[in-house]
Amino acid sequence: MRTIRDRNCLLGEGLALIRQQFQLPTAFPPEVEAEAAEAASRPLTDHADATNVPFVTLDPASSRDLDQAFAIEAAGPDLLLHYAIADVGWFVADGGAMDREAWVRGTSFYLPDGKVPLYPPALGDGAASLLSDGDRPAVIFTVRVDPAGEARLDGAHRALIRSRAKLAYETATEADLPTGFAELTRRVEAAELARGAARVEPPEQEVVKDDRGCFRLQLRPQSWAEQKNAALSLATNLAVADVLLRARTGLFRTMAEPQEWAVRRLRHTAKALGISWTKAEELQALERRLDPAAPADASMMMAIRRASQSAGYEPFRDGATPWHAAVAAPYAHVTAPLRRLADRYVVEATLAVANGQAVPDAAQAAFEKLPDVMQKADALSGQIARAVIDLAEAVTIEDREGQTFAAVVTDIDQRGARIQLGDPPVVARLKADGFKPGDEIMVTLDKADPADRRVEFSIA
Repeated sequence: MRTIRDRNCLLGEGLALIRQQFQLPTAFPPEVEAEAAEAASRPLTDHADATNVPFVTLDPASSRDLDQAFAIEAAGPDLLLHYAIADVGWFVADGGAMDREAWVRGTSFYLPDGKVPLYPPALGDGAASLLSDGDRPAVIFTVRVDPAGEARLDGAHRALIRSRAKLAYETATEADLPTGFAELTRRVEAAELARGAARVEPPEQEVVKDDRGCFRLQLRPQSWAEQKNAALSLATNLAVADVLLRARTGLFRTMAEPQEWAVRRLRHTAKALGISWTKAEELQALERRLDPAAPADASMMMAIRRASQSAGYEPFRDGATPWHAAVAAPYAHVTAPLRRLADRYVVEATLAVANGQAVPDAAQAAFEKLPDVMQKADALSGQIARAVIDLAEAVTIEDREGQTFAAVVTDIDQRGARIQLGDPPVVARLKADGFKPGDEIMVTLDKADPADRRVEFSIA
C-alpha cells in the first residue's frame, strides 16, 4: 500500500473548484445557525439518567460528529449491546429551519479539506455529538445478541449518557475496548457466515491532509478496529429492521444481487488474477475468503464492488420483503443521524414501535419521500469522492509525464480496460483492446492535467 504526496500543496485550489462545481454550500443560512444555537443551549428534558453506564466511542481520530457510543454487558448466555445514538430528533423540530435545510442537503459531504455537514457545528460537532466532554442526550437501543449471533431489539429509550473515552481507529487496542467486545463481534460475524452474507470491504483510495497542511493519496484497507466496529452497527441495524418489519412500517436500505452476466464476468476476472473459484462456490463464499492485503485479492474485491448493484432505500410495502444482498437480510439505517437525514426518522419510528406507540405522522410521511432525496445525496457524494481522487492523481503525478509504470488490468468493460498502478496508487482507464483482467502491462503517462482532473496512459 503506497502513498503519493502533494509536495507543493497544490490540491487546495482544486478542492475549492470542486466545491464550486458541485455547488456545495459554504455556510448555513443565518436562521439555521440561530435555531441550532438555541437548540444547543436548551435544557435537557425527557431523558432518563444513564450516565453511570460506561459508554465509549470508536471513530476516526479526527472525527467530532460522533453518532454512536456503546457499552456491553453479559446477560446469561447472551450479550447486551447498549448502542447509544445521537438524539438528533430531540434537537431538530419537524418543519423548522434546520429540518428544511437538512432535506436540501440529505447527507454530510466529506472532502480532504473539511466537511459540508448536514447540521450546523453547534449540534453536529457539539451539543448532539457523543463526545467525551460531558453529558449528551441519546437514544439507547438495547440489542440482545445470542450465542449464534442473532440480534434482536430488547428496547429503546431516550437517556443522558456520558462517554468515558473517545477511542480512535488508528490507535485503539483490544485492551481499550469494553469487556465482551471481541466475543460480540465474533458472534455477529458468525451469524453473517450462517446467513451467507458477504460484507467485505476492499482497500479504498483516499485523500488525507498531512501535518504540513498538504495532502496525500493512498490506497488503504480497513483497519481491524473499523471492521469490528462495523459489526456493532450491523447488529443494531438488523435488529431495528426486524422490529419495523413486524410493525409494518419503516424505511429500509436495499441492494439487489449482482446480475448473472456480471457474475460470469467476475469468474473470468478471477481466473485471470490466478484466484481459484470453483463453479460450485457461491460469490459470497469467495468474497469471505479474499484477503485485502494480497494484491490479486484486493483487485478482485474491487471488481466485485464495481459489479454489485447500487444500494437504495425503500419504504415498507405490504407483500414485499426489502432485501440487502450484502448482509443477506432486511436492513435499516439507524446509526448515523448526524450524517444521514433518513436515520433521524428511522430512529423516531423505532422509538415509537419499541414503546408501543404510534409512529409519528412526520416519520410516516418522510418514508415515502426519503428514497429520492437520499439517492440524489448518495449520488452526489459519490461524484464528489471520485472528483477528489481524480484531482489528487493528476496533481501528484503531473511532473512525471513521459515516465513508464507497471500496471495490472483489473477489469474490462465497454469503455476499455481499467488499470491499477502499484506505485503510485492510481486507478485509470486505458483505451486499448486485447487485454484481459490480470494482465500485467507497462504504461506511459501521457498527460496529467489537474485543471481537468484527468490522467491519460498509453501502452509503453
